[in-house]
Amino acid sequence: MFSTLFSIIMLILTWCWIDFKLGHKKHLKQATNITFPPRKSELTVFTSGEILFEDFLKEIELAQDSIHILFYIVTDDQFSRDFLKLLQKKAESGVEVRLLVDLIGGKKMSRQSIQELKRSKVHFSFSFQTKPPFLFYSTQRRNHRKITVIDGRIGYLGGFNVGKEYINQGEKLNPWRDYHLKVTGEGVKDLQEVFLTDWFHDTKEDLRGTPAYFPHLVPASQAQEFIVTNGSDLEQTLIKLIQKANKEVIIGTPYFIPSQPLFQALRDALARDVAVTVIVPDMSDHALVKEASFRYFRVLLKDGASIMQFQRGFYHSKVILIDDTMCDIGTANFDKRSLFLNSEINCLIYDRSCIEDVKRELAIDIAESKPIAEKTLSSPNIIRSAKESLAAIFSPFL
Repeated sequence: MFSTLFSIIMLILTWCWIDFKLGHKKHLKQATNITFPPRKSELTVFTSGEILFEDFLKEIELAQDSIHILFYIVTDDQFSRDFLKLLQKKAESGVEVRLLVDLIGGKKMSRQSIQELKRSKVHFSFSFQTKPPFLFYSTQRRNHRKITVIDGRIGYLGGFNVGKEYINQGEKLNPWRDYHLKVTGEGVKDLQEVFLTDWFHDTKEDLRGTPAYFPHLVPASQAQEFIVTNGSDLEQTLIKLIQKANKEVIIGTPYFIPSQPLFQALRDALARDVAVTVIVPDMSDHALVKEASFRYFRVLLKDGASIMQFQRGFYHSKVILIDDTMCDIGTANFDKRSLFLNSEINCLIYDRSCIEDVKRELAIDIAESKPIAEKTLSSPNIIRSAKESLAAIFSPFL
């Protein structure tokens, strides 16, 4: 009986591994990343979900023509239901509303809620639905982007999703610390293009050439550039950013599981006397992700990096600061899933005033964190070692 069960488990694991490898190989052959030139936009940085969603919902209320929203997660709590009711209200008033939610991230959405959306003429679709022949791989590859475009003139992107935990009402992960951008000016047309491309991918409805969704936009004053990735090219983008650093690199991420080349880029930066600081959460929202980072932290600490664990709630930020000249805020985590599986969107910011705003927020993050000592991670601990071994095996999926 045991040998039969073991054989079945090994067969399933072997199938999953082959399915994943073949699916990923096929995806890389077909993957295309949209490229955009630098734009001039107006950027506002939000680090509080309560403040962000107050502004976000107000702009939706004011929408006149179209509302296009993509989130990785929409849950089924009261905040989420109120959000969906607002979309229904706008659709019933004659505004075109489209909502795209990742299939896995939206698993808590009720069938009733979806039916109500459609009855109100909200155009709804799940993104990245499971498809043969590579069933396991298609469950792992997710649309992790969070994009909103209102009337083609106002855009949002960043780390926040829709659920009560994101407005500091969660039972465990509270308060929630994250980074999100509001965009006006000419960069909004790029967000619109990405949304409509994702919409076409999942619905086969091609609206990318619709003039009504691309009104004339006046360039603003802040230089930025969107980086759109689909499981490829993000690794090289981040390596190039780190290689440009002369003085300092600060990384804020909930998950630190880099590829070997990206990890080496950080070590090379430390070797040329660039100060490297990594901010991660002390509390964890997924099994093994914390332990998966320890083997990297031991090396970086020996090389002279500062590893900080955020203490005041859950740290979900996706931010990188390079000296005082460049900042990256977006949806991508500093992990293998964002590098090689997920579809992501990041915003490179070149404007000095916006970078100063981010620096002030990062200073708060660091002040509310405690440093990890090398001896803490090196002291004997059987349970931690076992978790690290498991984390190393499953790191591509964490």
